[in-house]
Amino acid sequence: MSYDGRVFTVQLGNVMRKLPIFQVAPGVKIAIFNMLGDAEVVETAASLLSARMPTAAEVLIVPEVKAVPLAHALAVQSKLPYVVVRKFRKPYMVDCLETEVMSITTGAPQNLYIDGKDVHLVRNKNVVLVDDVISTGSTLRGLRQLMELANATVVGEMAVFTEGKPGDWDEIISLGHLPIFVD
Repeated sequence: MSYDGRVFTVQLGNVMRKLPIFQVAPGVKIAIFNMLGDAEVVETAASLLSARMPTAAEVLIVPEVKAVPLAHALAVQSKLPYVVVRKFRKPYMVDCLETEVMSITTGAPQNLYIDGKDVHLVRNKNVVLVDDVISTGSTLRGLRQLMELANATVVGEMAVFTEGKPGDWDEIISLGHLPIFVD
């Protein structure tokens, strides 16, 4: 990994990407990782993460939207089902499990939902939480809360990257760490 002031270069297996640097607050910048539409990154990350999948895993849990392609690719490789946790309740979603978290992105409360049709896939199961980047942990906390409601056991937490101070996310199975750049 390298940083030249404009981009942060990362490598996943044999795949290299230059991530643009974006200011998120005065004097604070982050490297933006967005794998939507990048099949090579999604497949490579899934292959590398599936090799580290906890053996007790029965179901993958993923928040919408950016990590859904990763969960799909992991499901194909691991032969495990995956459940998408939604951020908005649609009219066709009934008997949902629901929790509220504080969104760091918007600074407002946000609800997370598991559609009632998917609850049987989660209830009393060993689950792995999957995301693209774990930064503040607010989405992860919400996923954990939903798993408690479903009486599911979290046997692992995976992400392509963690972000923040080194050591903040040592328990996460990840492929790398993105630093926060402070001027």
